[in-house]
Amino acid sequence: MKWNIILIALMMTACNTGAQKSEPAMEPNKIIKSEEEWRSVLTPSQYAVCRLKGTEPPGSGKYDKFYEKGYYRCVACGNRLFDSGTKYNSGSGWPSFYDVYRKGNVTTHKDTSYGMVRIEVSCANCGAHLGHVFEDGPDPTGLRYCINSLALEFVPEADSLKTDRK
Repeated sequence: MKWNIILIALMMTACNTGAQKSEPAMEPNKIIKSEEEWRSVLTPSQYAVCRLKGTEPPGSGKYDKFYEKGYYRCVACGNRLFDSGTKYNSGSGWPSFYDVYRKGNVTTHKDTSYGMVRIEVSCANCGAHLGHVFEDGPDPTGLRYCINSLALEFVPEADSLKTDRK
């Protein structure tokens, strides 16, 4: 009789957990701000790209033909995204990288806007729109992360050494 009660209790628990709708666990580094807060920390151009998923005109970004040593972080939250060693000239008119700093620092989503099918790249910490990734990049990954300069902030190598030691 005791085992029957335990078995029934376990079955009820299993059925209830399967039926419950669970909320995704909040990531500890996730940054959530109101649109007013984002407007207060971003320039109007940065806001248009990062929050409204805009795109800067090709060739207009300050990091398109920029090749200093250091790393690039999200302009909205400071999350480290790309290292200068993975940056290359794709000829696209936007800064291009063949790999990310750390896979968990960006997220990708299918984007079907404007009648195209692309893969959108966003900051994993704050959700800022960064650009898109394409499968026409160089070795070793074959990827081309085509990123808006307005979504990036560059940290020079000398400054990154100071930052990394903290």
